[in-house]
Amino acid sequence: MNQMLRSALVGVVLAGFAPVSSFAQDASCTCTTAYQGANPIGSIGNVNGDVMVSQVAGYGPAQSGGALDFGSRVVVGGKGSASVRVGGCNLSVPANSTLDISRVENKICLNVLGSEKTAQTGNANDNNNDKTPLFIFGGMALGAGILAATANKHHGVSQ
Repeated sequence: MNQMLRSALVGVVLAGFAPVSSFAQDASCTCTTAYQGANPIGSIGNVNGDVMVSQVAGYGPAQSGGALDFGSRVVVGGKGSASVRVGGCNLSVPANSTLDISRVENKICLNVLGSEKTAQTGNANDNNNDKTPLFIFGGMALGAGILAATANKHHGVSQ
């Protein structure tokens, strides 16, 4: 196979790896929503049982209607639950879990830690249907397949 063509294909395949770190951040979010530039960015809905929220002076008891912003953390104890609304994300935070709110580029990332498998998400805008990572990895797989199929099998690296 022509060395220049092989180098170009390798470059295309490797270029697909560049944006993976930003997608890894999005993948760790339980729910993402667009940041509209408003503060506060969300609020606490229902609070049941042992629920604390980070405040300027540390943690305090969470209250329905309490404001949430970047860096806010909602901690739910063993006999508690809470719901939050941030942008298009409505989350139920189950017992023994923590909700962290952060910013990833121009999006708000809500991440439930602890009881991830029981967290309920509801995205009012349904903005979590980004298929870009699927297309990137599919393109990388296609490029790798082309490289493998067109490799010169008669001239190995060590001769």
